Order: sequence, then structure tokens, then C-alpha cells
Amino acid sequence: MSNRSNPMSRRATLAAGSSLLILRPEQAFGYPANSAVNFGILGTGGRGRYVGREMVLDGRTQLVAICDIYPDRLDAAKTQIPKSDQAKAYKNHEEFLNHPDLDAVLIATPVHLHPLHFEAAVRANKHIYCEKPAAADVAGVKRVLKASQKANPSKTIQFGFQQRFSKEYLYGEQLVKEGKIGKVTHVESYWILGNPPVTNFQSPYPEAERKIRHWNLWMETSGGPLVEQDCHGVDVMNWFAGGAPLKAYGTGGLRYPVAYGDWNTDHHNISYIYPNGVTGWLISVKHTAGFRDVKERVYGSQGMVELSRVYVKWHGPQGDYRFKSADNLSDRSLIEMRESKQDITVEAVKHFVTSILENKPFQMTQLAADATFAALLGRLAYEKKREVTMAELMKLG
Repeated sequence: MSNRSNPMSRRATLAAGSSLLILRPEQAFGYPANSAVNFGILGTGGRGRYVGREMVLDGRTQLVAICDIYPDRLDAAKTQIPKSDQAKAYKNHEEFLNHPDLDAVLIATPVHLHPLHFEAAVRANKHIYCEKPAAADVAGVKRVLKASQKANPSKTIQFGFQQRFSKEYLYGEQLVKEGKIGKVTHVESYWILGNPPVTNFQSPYPEAERKIRHWNLWMETSGGPLVEQDCHGVDVMNWFAGGAPLKAYGTGGLRYPVAYGDWNTDHHNISYIYPNGVTGWLISVKHTAGFRDVKERVYGSQGMVELSRVYVKWHGPQGDYRFKSADNLSDRSLIEMRESKQDITVEAVKHFVTSILENKPFQMTQLAADATFAALLGRLAYEKKREVTMAELMKLG
């Protein structure tokens, strides 16, 4: 299928990692067949403990070091991650990165610290799995990109955009590449989820620690909900649209007062314009009292693919799809549905470990940067209340 009929970029296709063969341990090269990847966790908060646990459970790794500035977070890691009580604990990230025999590092620190810790991990010549997004602002993303240019090309650098490694998302990519939905014209991301709004915020931590402990509630340290949370869906839109958007416009604001922090939106609707005339919509609502609707859609001239963390659906004009009556809401366009067999984070972790053991280095810094830039572009659009271009965004850092 030509690029004209399918705007999937070669870079995005490679980023999905679909060509990485899973070999038996005795076939692996680069590492001895019975060896393990020695890794460490930098940042043992909730996400660091979750992904770190999955890395341990992979079975081809050994956790040798953990690092956090707060003792209670280190203690939590030791109780929640198997065998972590045998790992060396650090409070300084440079000392952590100098730990003997450390092959790879999971960076799960607050978003605004990703550039600092990413740079340090590159200097230390480690394989890197960095949580998303790349940074909290334009300057930080550029800093990550600059550091990646100095990285050892034999090292894998992967970011926590897990959809890129999901079998269901990769099947959706295959459907698009094979022309099953025709020419891609429009992409959508729905990021609708959250607990009820907080009305009375009580922090258990000393005042001096609160901003860093609750970093996700501050624009400076997280980038805000569009950047820190919705970047997943924005990345998928970039993937299937064929690259980063050229411009964006949109609306956003607060439905509920902010009890703590300085979020300036809890709902936003962003329209993106991509190369080749592809359009994109990000529809995001927070504080939904538990309701969740997180998915992406890729529309083409001959069908639609709907993607999520638990399924992929392929729709098209098959058979007689007309409603029997105005009240008949039966979905007759569904051609195929596949359900996910496991958490897509597990699939992302497997890809990371396999790429190291098989000596097949993988670099996705540019893709992570593009997703973060696109999220920042959307945020700037609703803040300015006008159309903004990527070129205008780039002047901010």
C-alpha cells in the first residue's frame, strides 16, 4: 500500500516494534542465554513500583538497585516489589547510576525531573525505560532530545507509551497498512476518566514536601492533565496520522474548583491538523465519578478501527447496515473484535527486556518528544483560545 493511500510513517511503524522477533533464550545473542538484565528503579512512587514489579515478574531480569529521596517510598518498594529487599537502596540518583553491574534503569520520577534523570542515565551508558511524557515543558523536551543524540547506539531507549507495544494496537496498524479501512482521514482520542472532584484536600506530608509529593497536581511539575495523562491518546493519534500535528485549536477549562494545585483545565476538546490533511480530535474529561471511556479511533474512507487497552474493533460497510427502525441501535458495521490477553504495560516491558537480551537496540525518543510536543501544543491552544502552530510552540523553549 502506498504512502499516498496510507499516511503511516516509516518512523511510526518502526516505533511499534512489530518486527522484533521473540527468540528462545538459547537463541539470544548479545547476552549469554542464561543471563539476566540487571536493572534499577529511579523513583519508587506508585508508577515506579508498578512497572518495576512487572520488570521483576518478567523473569529475565534482576533488580539490583532502587532510588528515591523519600525513605517511605523506598520502604514501599521493598514490600511491594518481589526481591526488592535484596536491592541496594539509594537516595542520590548519581550514586544509584554508578551502582556496579547496573545494565538498565526505569525512570519513574516526577515529569519535570525526566530531563535531568534522562541526561544522567545517558551519561552513565544505561539502557533506559523512561515513563511518559518526555518532560513538562518545551525546554525540557528539547533537553531530552539533545541528550538522546549523545546516547550509545547500542542501548535501548524506550518510553512508557505502552500502546506502541500492544498486540491489539499493532493489529490495528496492520489493518490500516493493508488498506482495510481505505485512506486515513481522521483520528480521535477519548480520555474520559477520573474519581469525583476533590473538595477538601488534606496532605499527610510536611508542607515543604507537598509540591513534589503531589507533583501531578501542578502545571510546572506535571505539565497538567493534557500533557501528563492525555499524551497517551495524542501519541496514538500521531502514530496513525503519520507524524506530529502542524497546528491545533481548542477549548478547555474547569468544571470544578481546584482544591489543591493549579490545574487550569479538567475538560478540553482539541482539534489537530496533521500533514496530508488528516484531522484529529482529543476529547478529554476528568472527574467523571468513576466512569471511564479511554480509546482511540482511526477513520478511513472504507472503515474505522477502534483501539483500546482491552480490545481492538474493525468496522466497515459489511452487509446491510441500515437500522430496522429509529430505535434499533444494533451495531451492524462491526467486522471483527479482538480482546487483549494481558496488560499492555506487560507487553511494553517484554519488548524492552527482549531488545536488550537480543542486542537489538531500539530508540523511541523522537516519538516520545513528538507526543509531548503535540500535547503541549493542545494545551497552548486552549490557553490562548486561538489556533496555534507547532512553529509557535517551539519558540517557547
